Amino acid sequence: MLPFRIVDRIKFVVERQLVKGAGFQLLVVAAFIALISLIGGLLVVPLGASFENVGSAIWWAFLRLTDPGYLGDDVGTWQRFVSTMLTVSGYVVFMGTLVAILTRWLIAKMADLERGLTPVTLKNHVVVLGWTSQTLPLLSELLGSSGRMRRFLEKHDTQKLNLVVLSEDASAQQVHELRSEPGIGRRARQVILRSGSAIQPDALHRVACLDAAAVIVPSATHEAGSLVTSDVETVKALLSIAAQARHFHSPLPFVVAEIQDVRKHAVIERAYPGAVEVVAGDATISRLMVQNILHPGLSEIYNELLTAGADNEIYVRGGESVAGLSLGELAAARPGVIVLGLLRRRGTDWDVRLVAPSDTRIDAEDRVIMMARDYSETDPNPKLPALPVVSLKEARPSGRVETVRDQRVLVLGWNRRVPSLVAEFASYGNLDFQVDLVSVVPAREREQAILRYVGEFPRVRCHHLEADYMVEGELRRLMPSGYDTVILLSSDRLASGEEADARAMVGYLQLEEILAESPKRPQLIMELSDPDNRHLLYDHQGEMLISPMILSHVLAQVALRRELRVVLDELFTVGGAEIQFRDPDNYPLPASVDFQLLEKILANEGEIALGVFRSRPDDKGRHLMLNPPRKQYLDIQSGDRLVVLCNTL
Repeated sequence: MLPFRIVDRIKFVVERQLVKGAGFQLLVVAAFIALISLIGGLLVVPLGASFENVGSAIWWAFLRLTDPGYLGDDVGTWQRFVSTMLTVSGYVVFMGTLVAILTRWLIAKMADLERGLTPVTLKNHVVVLGWTSQTLPLLSELLGSSGRMRRFLEKHDTQKLNLVVLSEDASAQQVHELRSEPGIGRRARQVILRSGSAIQPDALHRVACLDAAAVIVPSATHEAGSLVTSDVETVKALLSIAAQARHFHSPLPFVVAEIQDVRKHAVIERAYPGAVEVVAGDATISRLMVQNILHPGLSEIYNELLTAGADNEIYVRGGESVAGLSLGELAAARPGVIVLGLLRRRGTDWDVRLVAPSDTRIDAEDRVIMMARDYSETDPNPKLPALPVVSLKEARPSGRVETVRDQRVLVLGWNRRVPSLVAEFASYGNLDFQVDLVSVVPAREREQAILRYVGEFPRVRCHHLEADYMVEGELRRLMPSGYDTVILLSSDRLASGEEADARAMVGYLQLEEILAESPKRPQLIMELSDPDNRHLLYDHQGEMLISPMILSHVLAQVALRRELRVVLDELFTVGGAEIQFRDPDNYPLPASVDFQLLEKILANEGEIALGVFRSRPDDKGRHLMLNPPRKQYLDIQSGDRLVVLCNTL
């Protein structure tokens, strides 16, 4: 073995001190300054008369090392030479090195502060665990929900909303994205970014989960085939929050968790013993797609009810202030609202009673379900005249449900939602679906994914085709005009939502060109991942679902009013109450009818009138007119359809 050189040993010791941080680096510099001062003092000691002792000579050397202004006071060639060397060494060691160390330390500290590594000291705030494609619309929803948010803050006895977002790597770019988001803008100062992962217990402590009024866990995107999925991270985060609560003897916060695999619902509830609402993201989008297939045009209703804006939303209000009133009397006192039903306690759960009879009395523990343009409209307004009470009959199966024939569906693309989409097809036992799945993903891989999720599904016939719909020749060979519905999916295998949407939109435009040559046109449904792309396809003839915006709305609104989750599950699943379209000719409508009269006529059939779906779009490209003023004449034209809420049981 070769012997160590003394120089290497010294270098190694110095290196081990320098890597310990700014404090140790300063100690090393101080040692060098002391050493240089000692050597300089010893060099001038032989001059004798100028110095009383060795200490004064070392002090003289230290002053020349640290301050070049003393250089002009020296006399004698040797003393001036030593003084000059000390001054030059001072520039290098004292000023250069010291300033470099302090500057580097300050920059590192500022970078750490920008990364958000300091624990927040807040209470009753809202925590969002993860920065995904849903985060910006989710924050926009929370900041834009003025009425619900006001009640939420009153409930938690706080005056200001603070949002804390846990990101893998918080950065100035994310702050810029917050300020550029239309629904956030200047309110970005209410959003606090912290760095870390939801599966790290110290990161959860950093965002003060235990002191939060609500914790929202949106789903993240992982590479295909990864053993660590978003659901795994969600369960791990909930286990960590529960463990911290046990350690600090603290109550558990309310959690809204999104899961991709609806079968993990029981696992979430077992992992988290506190108040939790589970939103099955993939299943929710799959339900909306299948209902859209059965009722073309329904996507416009989803995009109005389940996205933020100045349009209608679904609200859930407590029954304390209206206890004793009937649903009909409540609706008459709120002319800008459509009362959809109520929630009634059933043990620890809620019994959803949509399309409830108008004579149903409201109890103090009930929750009233309404549709309105703004939260303020759900409060009584004595300045507005009351409406006549509409008598809604007992909800019953509608004899006017249109027969829906078996469907041939062409699915272009592949993402993790396809198995849940097939499962949703299978839930409609009265229908047969033939689903042709086209993707560059190997057919065997897709078959196994569907089989693991659904099992055997004899009523859904799936046929896997390996092709790239971006190639015009391959798309033409599929003969898309022969299908009832064509769905273009946004891929989750690309690097970003922008790339996935770019592929889907190019495929859509190519499909439109092919269908223009055919006399038959199928229904087109396109899924997008990036909300910023929703305005790019102006005046498109297909239907569009922006998955992150819909899921963000659901997560945000359930966090503010947790009962809303069971309402949406009832409204957008097979059976029970559903939003459907009706032919006006099936009702005894006069030649001229306003919305108030339409409500009365449909109430006699046990249905709730929601609005009109026009056959021709308006100047903004919209077909839907939900919750119009009661006195507005509807001017129903040929091809228009009525939008109703009815019971399908």
